[in-house]
Amino acid sequence: MSHKFQNDYSVLASPRILEALSRYGQEENVPYGLDRHSAHAASLIKEKFGAPNGSVYFLSGGTQTNLVFLSAALKPFEAVISLGSGHINVHETGAVEGTGHKIVVVPGKEGKMYPEDIEKVMATHRDMHMVKPRLAYISNSTEIGTIYTRDELRALRECCDRHGLLLFIDGARLGSALTSKQNDVPPSLIGAVADGFYVGGTKNGLLFGEALVVNNPSIAEGFAYHIKNRGAMLAKGYAVGIQFEAAFEDGLYFELAEKTNRMADRLKEGLKRLGLPIMDSPTNQVFVTLPKGKAEAFIAAYGCELWEDQGEKMTIRFVTSFATEEKDVVELLDFASSLI
Repeated sequence: MSHKFQNDYSVLASPRILEALSRYGQEENVPYGLDRHSAHAASLIKEKFGAPNGSVYFLSGGTQTNLVFLSAALKPFEAVISLGSGHINVHETGAVEGTGHKIVVVPGKEGKMYPEDIEKVMATHRDMHMVKPRLAYISNSTEIGTIYTRDELRALRECCDRHGLLLFIDGARLGSALTSKQNDVPPSLIGAVADGFYVGGTKNGLLFGEALVVNNPSIAEGFAYHIKNRGAMLAKGYAVGIQFEAAFEDGLYFELAEKTNRMADRLKEGLKRLGLPIMDSPTNQVFVTLPKGKAEAFIAAYGCELWEDQGEKMTIRFVTSFATEEKDVVELLDFASSLI
C-alpha cells in the first residue's frame, strides 16, 4: 500500500514516543496531569517557549484546546477576531460559537492576519449594541502552510496592546512553522507575544495531545476548574505528559518537525520540476492546482485532500508527516510523472 499524503496524523506515533509510553506503562502516576512527567514536560516547554510564568495544561486535541482557552478568556458578550480561513471558523463545527462567542471574520492576506485587519474590526465595533472584540486568533503555521515572521508577530502584539486585545496562537503545526527554512521566529518569541498558545503534538508525531500554555495570569486563575467544567480533563493526563516529556527532553519535537518539512521540500522541488503550479508554502502542506481528472487520480492513489473545486480544475493538498520517507516522495513523483 502506498504511503498516504492526506494529513500528518494518520500514523500512530513516533517509535520514540511509543517507547516512552511503554517504558512507563506499568508505573503508577497521580492522575489529572498532576504527575511528575507532566510537571517536567511543563518546565521544558516553558523554558523553550519563553513563558517562565505561564501555566501548562495538557489536553487531548486542537479543537478541544481552542474551545477551552477561548471560552475561559472571553466574557459572554466578547468576540474572537479570526481569518475567514481560520480553523475555529471553518473546521471546528461551530465549537467556539457553541460556547456563545461570535467569530468576527477578517480577510487577511496569504493566510495571515495583519494589524490593519484588526483596526477595521475595532473601527466598526464601537458600542454595546455589537459584540465586543476581545481576542485575536491566529495559527502558525497557517491553514495554507504560511508562517508569521518575527516582525509580523510583534506588530500584532503591539496592535492588540493598543486596543486591549488578547492574542492567542493556535500551534497545531507550530513545530513545522518553527523549523521551516524561512522561519526567523525563535521559540521564545511565542511566549513573549501571546497571552495563550498551544504546542501541537497530534500533528507532530505524538500519539495525541496538545500542550496549552496560559500566559495571562487573569485567564490562568482557576483554569483547571474550567478544563473540568468543559469535560476536557483527562484522568490519565500523564499519558500526554509522558509524550511531551519525551518530545522535549532531547529535541525530538523539532527533529520530527524538521523531517516533516524536509520531505515536503523534496516533494515541492519534484513537482516544480514537472512543471506543476505549486502554491508558495514553506511548511509541510503542499497545494497543487490540476485538471480535475488528474487531481482525482492523485486523491484516489494517495488520499490527498480536495482543497478547492474550481470546476474544470481542482486544488489538492499533500501533507507530509514524521512518517514520510524519501522513498514515499520518490514514488509519488514517479506517479506524477506518469500521470502528466
